Amino acid sequence: MRVVITGGSGQIGQILARAFQSEGVGVAVVARHVQPAPWPTIVWDGLHLGEWSRELDGADVVINLAGRSVNCRYNQANRREIMDSRVVSTRLVGEAIAQASQPPKLWMNASTATIYRHAMDRPMDEVDGEIGGNEPDLPSAWRFSYDVATSWERTFFAAATPHTRRVALRSAITLSPDRGGVFDTLLQLVRLGLGGSNGSGRQFVSWVHEVDFVRAVEFLIGREDLDGCVNIASPNPLPNRDFMAALRRAYGAPIGLPATAWMLEIGAVFLRTETELILKSRRVVPRRLVDAGFAFQFPDWMSAAGDLVQRWRSR
Repeated sequence: MRVVITGGSGQIGQILARAFQSEGVGVAVVARHVQPAPWPTIVWDGLHLGEWSRELDGADVVINLAGRSVNCRYNQANRREIMDSRVVSTRLVGEAIAQASQPPKLWMNASTATIYRHAMDRPMDEVDGEIGGNEPDLPSAWRFSYDVATSWERTFFAAATPHTRRVALRSAITLSPDRGGVFDTLLQLVRLGLGGSNGSGRQFVSWVHEVDFVRAVEFLIGREDLDGCVNIASPNPLPNRDFMAALRRAYGAPIGLPATAWMLEIGAVFLRTETELILKSRRVVPRRLVDAGFAFQFPDWMSAAGDLVQRWRSR
């Protein structure tokens, strides 16, 4: 099997490339910058077709993960980059597949669990979940996130690739012990005594352990009967206060100072990020994966946090 990961230089792309490489699967990464790696990396600009598109011809699986980080302030310039980096790159991959003499059997495209509305009342799955964007008094940053998510998926499913199965990966936050990742950032707060609840602490956190993210991708590759949108998230999202408390216990931190919403707003300005990443309730569950028989290795956060902390320390 040969897998090509476009936009594969980020944390998720590296997680997948490492996993495929360790299993003896042929893998190539298409990225803006070449980094030392045991797999070939082909350069693209994410804006135009080029030599990189030949890699897709004859590949078994293409996984497109391209997209500018959303960990920034949503000013006009950043909004344009966030949107274009997803929509334009997805359109390009679709064009490359359409021109291939041997199109890949499967195209998996990154999406996001953020596509669902702010949900405190019930879980959101692929069948009954409600897409966000129509709630009254919706903050501008939240509305923008919905616009990005829906535009991203609309571009993906509009591509003319009739011979290629397509799966949109509506992924929750993928947690790994890698330096600079989300888990690393959260653990730094815990170590500083700042790992308390955020805002009300009642908003739900949807997450997935990196091992289960990789296993879910491999599961979907093998299940030719599955296509469309699939949630990649633990079946057990939990409130922010419980999420942070479990992380403190796993690390052995005795206390964690909470941060109110107004404190987070001020901090977000200085850190040049948005509070939506923390305060929006993402209560997403993987109904289609579970119904198809996928079994999570880390279904609950306490065991996942313990494993991640142990591996973080060993690194």
